[in-house]
Amino acid sequence: MHGAGNDYVYVNCFEESLPEDLPSLARQVSDRHTGIGGDGLILICPTDEADVQMRMFNADGSESEMCGNGIRCVAKYAYDHGIAPREEMKILTGNGILTVQLTVENQKATQVRVNMGKPILEASKIPTKLEGAPPLRQPLDVVGKTLEVTCVSMGNPHCVTFVDEITDEWVHGVGPQVEVHPAFPNRVNAEFIQIVSPREMIMRVWERGSGETQACGTGACASAVAAVLNGLTERTVLCHLPGGDLALEWAESGEVYMTGPATEVFSGEWPLEN
Repeated sequence: MHGAGNDYVYVNCFEESLPEDLPSLARQVSDRHTGIGGDGLILICPTDEADVQMRMFNADGSESEMCGNGIRCVAKYAYDHGIAPREEMKILTGNGILTVQLTVENQKATQVRVNMGKPILEASKIPTKLEGAPPLRQPLDVVGKTLEVTCVSMGNPHCVTFVDEITDEWVHGVGPQVEVHPAFPNRVNAEFIQIVSPREMIMRVWERGSGETQACGTGACASAVAAVLNGLTERTVLCHLPGGDLALEWAESGEVYMTGPATEVFSGEWPLEN
């Protein structure tokens, strides 16, 4: 499945049993040459706390707290496959229980609106060693450049840089260095944002543990918050990503809402080694 091009392999753990070494499984299935291919592995699991639980592993096998595009696909799968056949459901994530609302056409979910919760702006909770609550327009020395960055957590850490034009040099040259910078003890997702207008922006992202992806839902939310904090956009903004568009709103109540597509591409079987 994919959400705006951010593709993961999904496993229905209501029906499937998994090996103990989940990081190894994530690396194997995510390999685009010798595996299925994807930005990572997402498990749809039973839980007593919500309708379903989502566990998310990056392509390098590391487990992350949240995935905005992934949670939309989990909601679509749970609805389409009868696990939670309702247009509003609660999903347990590493960032707590989130509520999603589905748009349904011909008995299939097509769009999902997610209440992503309130952004985390305190430096120590993002976490980052940069100063500020939030860390706003902070200098970050990377590969001979001094970036001006804003840091936000949406359950996972993001470092947002506003640029005049997004290039491969920013994403592939600077992004990997930002990910592992000592200022971020848990590594970080690096977003590069080009402002089009007060209600529109373009984004590319170097994701922690996966490299450049076609979209990043939590990153888009974090970037929308950062844009408002820097006085660059309104609280409602359309974000253009390589894989598609996400509609974002940082409500006055403090919650961030994200609306976007969710698509099932194919299903199959993965042979586990004996």
